[in-house]
Formats: sequence, C-alpha cells, structure tokens
Amino acid sequence: MKALVLAGGSGTRLRPFSYSMPKQLIPIANRPVLEYVLGNILDLGVTEVGVIVGDRAQEIQQALGDGSRLGARLTYIQQEAPLGLAHTVAIARDFLGDDDFVMYLGDNMLPEGIAAIAEEFAAHRPAAHVVVYKVPDPRAFGVAELGPGGEVLRLVEKPERPRSDLALMGVYFFTAAIHDAVRSIRPSARGELEITDAIQWLVSTGADVRAGQYQGYWKDTGNVEDLLDCNQHVLESLRPALHGEIDGASVLAGPVVVEEGARILRSRIEGPVIIGAGTVVEDSHIGPHTSIGRACTVTGSRLEYSIALDGASVTGVQGLRSSVIGRSASVGTSEQSTDRYRLVVGDHTRVEVAA
Repeated sequence: MKALVLAGGSGTRLRPFSYSMPKQLIPIANRPVLEYVLGNILDLGVTEVGVIVGDRAQEIQQALGDGSRLGARLTYIQQEAPLGLAHTVAIARDFLGDDDFVMYLGDNMLPEGIAAIAEEFAAHRPAAHVVVYKVPDPRAFGVAELGPGGEVLRLVEKPERPRSDLALMGVYFFTAAIHDAVRSIRPSARGELEITDAIQWLVSTGADVRAGQYQGYWKDTGNVEDLLDCNQHVLESLRPALHGEIDGASVLAGPVVVEEGARILRSRIEGPVIIGAGTVVEDSHIGPHTSIGRACTVTGSRLEYSIALDGASVTGVQGLRSSVIGRSASVGTSEQSTDRYRLVVGDHTRVEVAA
C-alpha cells in the first residue's frame, strides 16, 4: 500500500496565518499537523507517500525534506491549481501505479490513528472504503448514505437536505479501481473533479464501496477554534520532560515539557503545557493547555488555552486566553486597562493591548 497526502490547500479560513505559512504546517503541541498525518500513515506500515503540493510547495518540502527524518519516503507532486481531490489522484497516477492506497487530507487531525479502519479495508478490500463521522450539521460536507451492511448506497456533496448525518472526513482507502472512476467523471459546477463523484461512479457501476465510522477524536484544523480545541486535546496526553532550565523561584504543576535551551524564571507553569526550545518565560503564569513555540519570550504575562508560534513575544499582558499568536508576532501593552483578551495575531505583527 501507498499513501497520498493532500497538502496543497490555501487555508482561507485560517487567515491571517495562512497568508504566510501553509495551513498544514501550523503546529499542534509544537508539531506541524502534517507530521501527525504522516505518523498515522507510518503506523499502518506505509512508507511510500506522495505529497500533493501547490504554491507553498517549497515551504512544505523544507519542513519535511525527503521524509527520512520521520521514516518515510516522500515524493512531491505539484498540483498547478486546486482542481479537486479526484484531480490529485489523476496527477499522482504514475506514483500510485496499481497499488492500493490511502488518501488523507493534510489538515486532518486524528490523534487516535486510523489503524482500525485500515484493518477493515484490508479484510474486505472493496474498490473504495470511505471514513465517515457523525456530525450535527452535515450540509458542509460530502454525505454518505449507507445500507444495513455498511455498504455505500449514495454520496452527495454538501446537500441542502441531507439524508444522513455521516460526513466524509477526508480519509479514503482505494484499490486501483478508482483510476477508472476518475477518468470517467467530469468537472463539477465549481470546476473541480470531485472525489465524491468518482466514488459515486463506482457505486453506480456496481463496485463494492464500503464505509467505516470513525469513533475517535477528529478535527479539520481549518479554523482557529478547531485549532485551539485540537491543541487542548493533544496536550491532554502530554508526557512531562524537563530539558531546559527551571530556576528555584518557579513552580511547575501537572504535565509540562520544557525543551532544550528554554529557561523558566520566577514563573508558574500549570500543565499540560509545552515550552519550545530556546524560549524564555520570565515573571509569568502559563497554562493550562498552552503551547509556546521555539525562541519565544513571555515576560510579565499570563497566557492560557493558547498557542504561540515560533519567535512570538508577549510582554506585560495579563489574562490572555484562547489566543493564537503568529510567528515573530509581538503582543505588548498600552496605557489603558482591562483584564481579559482574546487575540488572533498573524506572523510578524505587533499588537498593543491595555496594561
């Protein structure tokens, strides 16, 4: 089996961050989302991975390299324009050959992995095996209608009146039969080759198409709220590790990771919290459920339920909560006063808030 990871999306819902970095590289607990995706794929024993990239290809290649650091062999496949998920299968045809493969959207977080679904696919080996998840409002998703044995009867992309609450969540297992389906469909009204149309073609031609319902935690990290929720979930399983400097005036409570070269001075850290390499936290209160990236500075501040990306600085701000601070962004104080803030701050930005 091979894997096809889709990392070419523009991430409009994550602006301003996605203006300056691919959304798939935004960190959860100080690791890019794509590394979690690749970890789940490697857990299946799959090491040959094609990565679909768009106009941010250079940044993704710089972050992942050839994959050897993670134990994978990566092949980068350029998609010149966002022409649909089925289009990515078409342009990856030479890489995929006639092998079975898993296709995985690169901004999906499934911390519990996909091993159980992969076992279902291997046991029955249908032409396609889609992964579905119960959602309260399926109108924003592709929706699967299933028969009593888990067979797919019909797929509808973003229906106005859904006949099912089972959403396609961006993980698919295919045999080589999908290539005939992709060749047989035409672009949708929005000009894209839809993977739902290709799978529906398989259903309509009598192929065996099944669905597996995912029971674990799932987030599409496409907006700030889901990004923060996912960060909290992943931090819940944090294992303490202290590799930096913690002075005698500081207090650490709960699971805390302090990476090499980080310094904690006269501060209280309430886990789960991760402090990145080279970061300095001074006279501050951090946590819980906070990730602070590498080479950050936090001085005289309180920060909780938040994410600070590499190089960010927070100075003199009390009550910063549920916030995301971009790379090399600076959050400081002004002369007015308040006691609670919520910020979404893009890369290389400076924001002044009331002292």
